Amino acid sequence: MRERTARLRREVADWLADNLTGEFAGLRGLGGPGREHEAFDLRLAWERRMAAAGWTCVGWPREFGGRGLSLHEQVAFHEEYAASGAPARVNHLGEQLLGPTLIAFGTRAQQARFLPKIVAVEELWCQGYSEPGAGSDLAAVSTTAEREGDEWVVTGQKIWTSLAHVADWCFVVARTEKGSKRHHGLSYLLVPLCQDGVTIRPIQQLTGTSEFNEVFFDRARTAADLVVGEPGDGWRVAMATLGFERGVSTLAQQIGFRRELDGIVAEAKRTGTYDDPVLRADLTRARIGLRVLRAHALRTLDQEPGPEVAAGKLMWAGWHRGLGELAMRARGARSLVYDGELDEWQRLFLFTRADTIYGGSDEIERTIIAERVLGLPREERR
Repeated sequence: MRERTARLRREVADWLADNLTGEFAGLRGLGGPGREHEAFDLRLAWERRMAAAGWTCVGWPREFGGRGLSLHEQVAFHEEYAASGAPARVNHLGEQLLGPTLIAFGTRAQQARFLPKIVAVEELWCQGYSEPGAGSDLAAVSTTAEREGDEWVVTGQKIWTSLAHVADWCFVVARTEKGSKRHHGLSYLLVPLCQDGVTIRPIQQLTGTSEFNEVFFDRARTAADLVVGEPGDGWRVAMATLGFERGVSTLAQQIGFRRELDGIVAEAKRTGTYDDPVLRADLTRARIGLRVLRAHALRTLDQEPGPEVAAGKLMWAGWHRGLGELAMRARGARSLVYDGELDEWQRLFLFTRADTIYGGSDEIERTIIAERVLGLPREERR
């Protein structure tokens, strides 16, 4: 296994070195949270080149268009990709979230319709979970879907929908049973965004960018057979999707974190703030914390998606938010100056304010761990 993984690492590294050239050479380091606007069209073209060479959906079974790589091989792929400085992926929501969900719960027809286009990066997806009155508390969603003949008719609003403005489809959690409450009566629907019943409004963030969106469904329609799992079984399917989100790609995320930390250390040395023993100690603690994140991710890789994996989100979100604060301290007084455009470290600081909120807020993650892992009494819900 080690030899096979080592061969894969060399293959990935060689391919990236050969292909991150020419028009794609300038993509190194671009994209990612808070920076999704950077060279988006060229990053999309890059990812389609990856698809043509068989480097998308590498962990999917071969029968669905993937390479069927083992967990260790997937780790190797993602780490080599991140270490090369290759740009942030644009198809993450399709490849890492919806695709595995359809493989686990989708019908043959759904798999045949959607998976090949995800592999080829021909259709992009977004996630319709959060609502104005139901952020991390997914069970409180009020968006409804009613069956009318051979269609579902969807009405409601989603918010903080990442990349909806460039997506073709949205996987939507909606309430399909009138009078149902909490996690009962929800369904997981696949909804096309290019229709009259859908309005998408980008939300301008502190960073000045707009990768989050409001999505309004005004009697939007989708086919009756585009419900994943059974109607009313949406909670179970949605929880599985969240489990896939905490998967092997988090190790690649940590490579990016390490690059940011190294850059902050270099900045501290450049500005002279590295001479402060308190800052040096905090930078050391951050490096130790990053090793802890990696150890936790490796330990939970072979677990079925479940509440234990939620601890990883809680860990990295707080760590990364703290890294943004370290960046400001490393820059010193210069970090407070705005000259019309945010620099790399100011953007990192501002965007990481959201890390402990999106993808499951710290409060919700702690509740999940307390109730479902530690077995503590459930919080009273009204």
